[in-house]
Amino acid sequence: MMATMAPEPTVRERLAALTAKGSLVREEGGKLRCLACGHRCLLGEGKEGVCRVRFARAGELRVPWGYVSSIAADPVEKKPFFHVRPGEIALSFGMLGCDFKCPFCQNWEISQTMRDPDADAWAGPRPATPEGIVAAALAEGASIVTSTYNEPLVTAEWAGAVFALARGAGLLTSFVSNGNATPEVLDFLQPLVDAYKVDLKGMSEEGYRRVGGRLSVVLDALSGLVERGFWVEVVTLVVPGENDSDEELRDAARFLRALSPDLPWHVTAFHPDYRLAGTPATPVRTILRAAEIGREEGLRYVYTGNLPGRTGSGETTFCPRCREGLVERRGFRVVACRIGANGACPACGERIPGLWAPGVANPLERPGGSLVPGAVSRRPN
Repeated sequence: MMATMAPEPTVRERLAALTAKGSLVREEGGKLRCLACGHRCLLGEGKEGVCRVRFARAGELRVPWGYVSSIAADPVEKKPFFHVRPGEIALSFGMLGCDFKCPFCQNWEISQTMRDPDADAWAGPRPATPEGIVAAALAEGASIVTSTYNEPLVTAEWAGAVFALARGAGLLTSFVSNGNATPEVLDFLQPLVDAYKVDLKGMSEEGYRRVGGRLSVVLDALSGLVERGFWVEVVTLVVPGENDSDEELRDAARFLRALSPDLPWHVTAFHPDYRLAGTPATPVRTILRAAEIGREEGLRYVYTGNLPGRTGSGETTFCPRCREGLVERRGFRVVACRIGANGACPACGERIPGLWAPGVANPLERPGGSLVPGAVSRRPN
């Protein structure tokens, strides 16, 4: 008589075993309040959060731990960070899950695995340790370790463990996030993360409701990031018919300018993907107009993305004082870099904000000339 084969465990069952006790949590009335993202899910026993990867079990908040879904060495420009170590390598790692459900997600097989039955590209977790990830970064010659691919806020404790070791090894650390953060998670990340990229998906509450979030939470988080001294860069994916009006783009630029005129803003072109496969790609003229709006509103560093070589000098970092071309790029490749290790323009001496070299951080400047509190290098000695 043939033995009956046990059914293969589901993705949810496999991930439930790859967890640890979370720290971004507080108890409320016998339930657990998760503090990792802006949803602030209140979880009873056996319940999972919006992200589907954080859940309550035996009186504990269980959070993702001990695996990666993807890991790769990429140019830091791909994140994109344009004011962080130009031309250097970032070792990028991700897990699974997201607190948003964006219809244009380019990593949907990873981020929507627990939500979309068609997200079946993932074959299984790859066991990992923080020590192994840091060793891989050093072996690849990376100077940066980045939590990305899925939404890193929902796996923040794991990223924190990786980053603590990475910074001890002399590496920079960075988050690539939707920005749906709480003050508690920003406080947790502050001593661990050097650079934080936020996807600002638009300036409409209705638009944020469609992806499962709230605009007000993301705007508050952006303010909190700048106030806490993170190096911040912002990306807006400009989607035709969704967030491409001059009014909405101008609202975004004005908000960012109010945080700091030195905050880099990347306006990037949409390409048909996932549930918006029938939406046309963003025209070049729309991206050029978005960049023009950013400059009109007083942002000093506005970049165009996803259209390499098609937007003129839209990928180049210029000195805002003398207009010297400091970092020339084509796509993810640095063609020329003339900025000094201290972030100074070689032509006029203007200090360009960013993280340009080990131990050197030029902080963002707030309107009116006062520096953001705490905006200094947090690199270890």
